[in-house]
Amino acid sequence: MAKKVVRNEPGKKVTRNDLGAGLRAVFNADTLSEAIAEDPVAVVKELSNHFLMIPIEEIERNRDQPRTHFSENELNELAESIKVHGLIQPITVRYLEPHKYQIIAGERRFRASKIAGLTSVPAFIRTANDTELLEMALLENIQRQDLNPIEVATSYSRLIEEFKLTQEQLSERMGKIDRTTIANYIRLNKLEEPIKDALRQGIISFGHGRVLAGVDTYATRMSLFQETIDSGLSVRGLEDLRKSLEMPKVKKPSEKLPGEYKDIEDRLQQQFGIKKIQLKVNAEGKGQIVFPFANTKALNDLLDRLEENN
Repeated sequence: MAKKVVRNEPGKKVTRNDLGAGLRAVFNADTLSEAIAEDPVAVVKELSNHFLMIPIEEIERNRDQPRTHFSENELNELAESIKVHGLIQPITVRYLEPHKYQIIAGERRFRASKIAGLTSVPAFIRTANDTELLEMALLENIQRQDLNPIEVATSYSRLIEEFKLTQEQLSERMGKIDRTTIANYIRLNKLEEPIKDALRQGIISFGHGRVLAGVDTYATRMSLFQETIDSGLSVRGLEDLRKSLEMPKVKKPSEKLPGEYKDIEDRLQQQFGIKKIQLKVNAEGKGQIVFPFANTKALNDLLDRLEENN
């Protein structure tokens, strides 16, 4: 949950001790510049770990944004989703001056939020020249042991989005983390909020999230998630259940009869007027003849024909 923005007393200087008190002391639209001058490393670390609610009217688009066209239909669809669920993934803005921010990443989300009628949006805040500091802070944040999978996924996504990195480049920066692991974490960002909440609370593991993120349809994904909760499925159990649901049912091909047996089967079908009579014979010459019937009347007719041939 975003922390509430608290305005300090007018004219009060933010000291190094205040920085240690956390974001409530650090972030103040009127005194953030002083905090940055006092200890930029501490400020960037604080801002990298939290997002805050920023009034929409205080945010402006980046005129250097290379993307200029946004699909109206896609914006309206996202706006409808935001009306129901809120803006799940925060945007990223740069602090320019008190009460003025510029979008770095997330303009599509920002535009859809305006259409949805939001008056404020969750945002990560960056300072004017914090690129290297922020990257270091995020990398340091990922390496902490107490992060839940969604926090790790968010940090990976921010690094890729804000610093224009490929997953391969991020993998190199992370050292021992391979690209596949990074990709699996990032896919968690697309999961539904109930699943994300379960990951945040440790009700399900990253392994469960990875399996669920690989399911294409919403209904199947939510069904598997609920079954995992209700039955306490292990990751292996969830994976097996997913495979059983997605495995196509292949019709077993019928074995071809040798020519002489096929002739016998055809003669029986003609004699009794039943096209579905089957002659089954194994390699040892053992087998059976199957006379299908649809109802009692058909069975009686078949018995009459058998008696006639005696």
